Amino acid sequence: LASKGKAGLNDANEQAAFNFLGQAWYGANPTKTELGKDGPTIIGKWVLFQLGPIMTLGLPKFLEELLLHTFPLPPFLIKGEYQKLYNFISQNSAELQSFAAEMGVSRDEACHNLVFATCFNTFGGMKILFPNIFKQIGKAGDKLHRLLAEEIRSAVRSNGGKITMAALEQMPLMKSTVYEALRLEPPVPFQYGRAKKDLVIESHDAAFQVKKGEMLFGYQPLATTDPIIFERPLEFVPERFVGEGEKLLKHVLWSNGPETESPTVDNKQCAGKDFVILVARLFVAELFLRYDSFEIEVGSSPLGASVTVTSLKRATF
Repeated sequence: LASKGKAGLNDANEQAAFNFLGQAWYGANPTKTELGKDGPTIIGKWVLFQLGPIMTLGLPKFLEELLLHTFPLPPFLIKGEYQKLYNFISQNSAELQSFAAEMGVSRDEACHNLVFATCFNTFGGMKILFPNIFKQIGKAGDKLHRLLAEEIRSAVRSNGGKITMAALEQMPLMKSTVYEALRLEPPVPFQYGRAKKDLVIESHDAAFQVKKGEMLFGYQPLATTDPIIFERPLEFVPERFVGEGEKLLKHVLWSNGPETESPTVDNKQCAGKDFVILVARLFVAELFLRYDSFEIEVGSSPLGASVTVTSLKRATF
């Protein structure tokens, strides 16, 4: 930023997110293993093989249809690099592997599941979510930046100068800001499901009959920007869920279920729901402990937003 007048957020975000997950879940810094700094790049290639059938890369449509949407991408092309991800997790997850073995899951299968949970579910979510939060806060301007900085720094000072769970709970505007970003741009906006029985789905003013076996597709923002429920539904309103606004959290559905409910073995709500909220809050809190304000430029990206930082003011109070 100092030398060029602008700096891309996304690459730095992905490296920091993967390093954080390696240390938080496995107690190991990926950059100090054979992975080095290649983890995010390898994951990006591997995810392309998973999501190729539904992704668009901005190529001419006839090329994307031929290269991505017609035939499965051959897995041998990514096998060697996938093995590096597998090795990193296998070598640093002995306790989790032992727990899996007690549950009747082989160590090898457990490691493959951990690769998927770490690299696809969690890292993939952070890759999209953090730039989206940064983008919405950046576009909101200096007033919100000042209010967030004051609230976050005051709560941290009141808790011995450290970010604790108690301190995070004392930041209502920060919490609302995170929820509002998730409401406006859920990281996974599409949901699919096949009806297990005949049912009727009701909206505010109509009812739809669904037959057993029919495939359902949901585009979540249609629900989370419903003008009957939310005032100024298409606007980013950081304080929307403060005070009485908390009652609207039952309509925030990013986790494939209401924010006021929790994942169980009987539903399809995101198993990492609470973890996602925690790291999103930590992201915003750490940001405003370091900086007073920032300015950005936003571009398009196959997954989430491409964010470039053009101005950054270090914390002054």
